[in-house]
This record gives sequence, structure tokens and C-alpha cells, in this order.
Amino acid sequence: MSTKPSVLIVGTGAMGCLFAARLAPHAEVTLLGTWVEGVEALQKGGVRLVDERGSEQVFSVRATTDPTQCSDVHHALILVKSWQTARAARQIMACLVKDGLALTLQNGLGNLEQLQEILGEERAAMGVTTMGATSLGPGWVRVGGVGPTHLGSHPRLEPFADLLRQAELEIEIVEDLEGLVWGKLAINAAINPLTALLGIPNGELLLSPHALALMTEAAGETAAVAEARGIRLPYDDPGAAAVEVAGRTASNHSSMLQDIRRGAPTEIDAICGAIANEGEALGVWTPVNRVFWHLVRALASSTQGDSV
Repeated sequence: MSTKPSVLIVGTGAMGCLFAARLAPHAEVTLLGTWVEGVEALQKGGVRLVDERGSEQVFSVRATTDPTQCSDVHHALILVKSWQTARAARQIMACLVKDGLALTLQNGLGNLEQLQEILGEERAAMGVTTMGATSLGPGWVRVGGVGPTHLGSHPRLEPFADLLRQAELEIEIVEDLEGLVWGKLAINAAINPLTALLGIPNGELLLSPHALALMTEAAGETAAVAEARGIRLPYDDPGAAAVEVAGRTASNHSSMLQDIRRGAPTEIDAICGAIANEGEALGVWTPVNRVFWHLVRALASSTQGDSV
């Protein structure tokens, strides 16, 4: 019988596979998802991970579409799209032990609040990661960016954080996560919609002065909304921060672009939509984010499905 700790990852897309591969040598990893092709690929061949140097490794994991096969879970990592958060929380309600913890590293606003509402505040925690990944196919992923993951302080978090550190992830626990959440939100708003609309990887945004102008304005609007909320971002120049991330993740295909290409709903509502709505409530003008919101919704209007 294995003495390794167990981790349940909800989501079988690029980020779910990335974290599963990192954790697999140190934990018994189970992935729970509704993307049938993804689950079947993981069951047959494990996670195929292409690293930054182009080398490929395979990591053995469990995968299922059935929450009843996931019991006595102490550590759950939520890596579904933001529009799937409530469903994911309901799926793991019976799986997560009374003193267990579900940790969200998702993009956008509102994910923690949904987990807390369904699972209880004592069983929900949030983090912000700069890790990135591009899906190359079901169960097959390429590392798209490497960087720190910050976790908000929580009384049950330390064992989970230690396990993530064992997986050689750069983990830091912080008391105030809001600035980092909004800092990542500004970068997501600057990069993800444009890559989805233009159909290009992150780095190609830097080749167009028009794309650069839109990136800068979208990030600046987000910073203005954050400032109106009394939140200080972790950098002084949001536009420059977005440009730096786009350059550092030049070959990465954003999650929003990947969603558009596979005909799945995007996270635009939780990113640009949330920024526009917060801005309207606070009297902050956010025209670029609002246009991005509607353009991506229009682009994705014919997509259907609920796969993760």
C-alpha cells in the first residue's frame, strides 16, 4: 500500500495535467474531469509532459469522470475554468473530508467565493500561480511558463503547501493575496483576449504596436479599478508587466485561445467582464475591457460543451 499522500485535481486540461505531472512523483494523483477524451488518454497513457527544453516525460496518474471514485480527499486542487467552479465544488462535496482543503489556482474573480459558499470557508483556499501550460492534445501538455505560486494564508494550508514544495514548485504563503489576484487579472486581461481574438501565441502580441497599445490600456484599466477598490498591484506599471509576461511566455497559447480553438466556453466573463462590471459599479471607465468582453463572447457564441 502506498505511503504517498493523495491529491485530487479537478480539471483535466492543460493546467490540471501540468500540476498532475509535477505532483505525481510525490503523491498519488487523481484527476477528475468531464472531458471524456482527456480522461481516457490519462487512463491509458498518463500525463505526457513536454518541458521547457523540449524533452518529454510520462507520469502515471489516476483519472475518472465519476466523483464517487474519489473518496477521503484531504487535498483538492481546483483547476477548471471559472464558469465551472460551482459544479466542481458540488462534485467534491462528498469527496472532501471534513478537515480537508480545496485550493483554487484559477484565473479570474469570484472562484474562492463560490468554493466557500458550497464547501464552507474552512475548506476553501486560494492562490495565484504564474505557471503556464499549452495543451497539445488529450493528456498531453507543454510547459508554457515557470514561476512562483503564491497562496493566501489559511489555517489548514501548510501540509498542502509542503507537498507542493516537494514537487519543486516555488511556493510562498502571503497574508494579503488581493493585490496579487488583481495583478494577475490585469495581465490576463491584457494578453488572453487579444491572443484569442487574433489567434496567435503570447509573444506575437509584441510584434504589433496596435496590440501593444490595447494591452497597455486593458492592463491600465484593470489597475484603475483595483485602485478604486483600495487594492495595490504588485508592480508600478501594469502595461510593462503584461509585456514582460508576454515575452517570458512567448510560445505559450493562452488558455482563452485554447478554449476558442476547441470550441469551449471561455473565462472572459470572469476576467474582462468582471473588470467592466466592477468598474461600472465604482465609476471607473473600462472601454477596452468591455469591448474585449463582448468581442470574445461574440467569437465564442457558437461554441457549446462543458468539458474540462
